[in-house]
Amino acid sequence: MTEPVRLSKRMAELGLCSRREADEFIARGWVKVNGVVVNVLGSKVGPDAEITLDRQAQASQQKLATILLNKPIGYVSGQAEDGYQPAITLMQAASQWIGDASGRRFSPAMLRGLAPAGRLDIDSTGLLVLTQDGRIARQLIGEDSDIEKEYLVRVSYGKITANVRDAFPAAQLARLRHGLSLDGKPLKPAGVDWQNPEQLRFVLKEGKKRQIRRMCELVGLKVTALKRVRMGGVRLGDLPVGKWRFLGENERF
Repeated sequence: MTEPVRLSKRMAELGLCSRREADEFIARGWVKVNGVVVNVLGSKVGPDAEITLDRQAQASQQKLATILLNKPIGYVSGQAEDGYQPAITLMQAASQWIGDASGRRFSPAMLRGLAPAGRLDIDSTGLLVLTQDGRIARQLIGEDSDIEKEYLVRVSYGKITANVRDAFPAAQLARLRHGLSLDGKPLKPAGVDWQNPEQLRFVLKEGKKRQIRRMCELVGLKVTALKRVRMGGVRLGDLPVGKWRFLGENERF
């Protein structure tokens, strides 16, 4: 970057906040550029500008909610579709996990601007992250995201439903790891290993629509169950299906 760009865009690129949050912080006078308060929306900055946030902006960010949900089958990640309920409808006081150690409790305010950072198919279960924090959303689903996502995937191979591992060719397992393309584009290398005779463990750094199911179809496998168990450094752990908890202060993706 050599030409001046909008301050809000640069703040998002630096991971300070989302562009929406940046506009709010600028309007409130909570942003300094090279030590000078900038409160005019649309202001531009050069590539070497030093951008800092006021303590009030930092305090505002600390109040933003990030939720971990163990999504059940039958819920969509985002907007309601085809009569299916969105996962956010599970965000209720009664469904907060009793084992949540964050010390925070449900508040209607946490639903404002809460959005999924990534998706899980309607017929998949496991870890779904919903957040108000643009920094976390960018980290998980931004164009330059390098966060690992781990899945446990139960499969069948033709009519074979038991001890699939012994029947499945090693060469096809190698293709799952690297060599497949979707939508006309080669996929990034993936970690794929047998967890047990009927279940594979996938570790991906990308998230195309129904990617794992489509990958499996290309090598003759059928997915019968799919569960996401980790995103970056955050694991699903003992969180029960249909329950949610807050991201802990010491947890990092």
